Amino acid sequence: MAALSAVASYSALRPGLAPLRRWRALSCPGPLAAYSTSSSPRRAASDEATIISGTKLAQQVLKEVQRDVELWISFGNKRPHLTVILVGDNPASHIYVRNKIKAATAVGISSEIILRPKDISQEELLDMTVKLNKNSRVSGLLVQLPLPDHIEERAVCNAIAPEKDVDGFHIMNIGRLCLDQPSIIPATAAAVWEIIKRTGIQTFGKNVVVAGRSKNVGMPISMLLHTDGEHERPGGDATVTIAHRYTPKEQLKIHTQLADIVIVAAGQEQETAQLVPCRIT
Repeated sequence: MAALSAVASYSALRPGLAPLRRWRALSCPGPLAAYSTSSSPRRAASDEATIISGTKLAQQVLKEVQRDVELWISFGNKRPHLTVILVGDNPASHIYVRNKIKAATAVGISSEIILRPKDISQEELLDMTVKLNKNSRVSGLLVQLPLPDHIEERAVCNAIAPEKDVDGFHIMNIGRLCLDQPSIIPATAAAVWEIIKRTGIQTFGKNVVVAGRSKNVGMPISMLLHTDGEHERPGGDATVTIAHRYTPKEQLKIHTQLADIVIVAAGQEQETAQLVPCRIT
């Protein structure tokens, strides 16, 4: 999907990562839209839904990131470079990676894909990650998930240097997010947050239901929405309810009827990378 990302993180450590951070979520598959029950995202004056186009907003951000990259290079800095490690032959993973490379190219970020067979050992994958961490040419690094069953994904995510962690899955980035500190935020969550900010949707004091509790989508979205807007990494000051597959349907219905904003971070297996805010009042 064409999604959005604009987060401030690790600027003091690696300022060259700024274009990469803003680019990340632009390559996620599928459409992203928000549905508002008012003619304006700021008011609830009718029962008609307004569709907020994530694709249109993404194109705006792409242009901004492209300008950022050009400005960065004009100051004599190296062109940002993204390295993606792709393990195995999962068709969906190959599509996602192609989209990421395409988006990187569109904004002037150089990139490469390192292909490895599905029977690669965890030790070999970790060794490769450590070497790329030390490679000064690599500005951002990601290992495409999911990985084969014999590889522990958490170990691989934590092996990536936090300042190069394009996906925002390293335990340090997740910890900083939970402490309201600047960090690299997982792309889909950052995309939704950016849509909310750019369209003027008010979250202060609102009731929000997040359907889905995944560590890569539902959890970071909830953290962004409920935290203090006056903190180092400002949040949305909303009251957030997290629903999941064990939430009774009758309770889910009650929660969503009372909600001002509903964000769906759940779906069928092939749709787990999508997140669609579906009702905003």
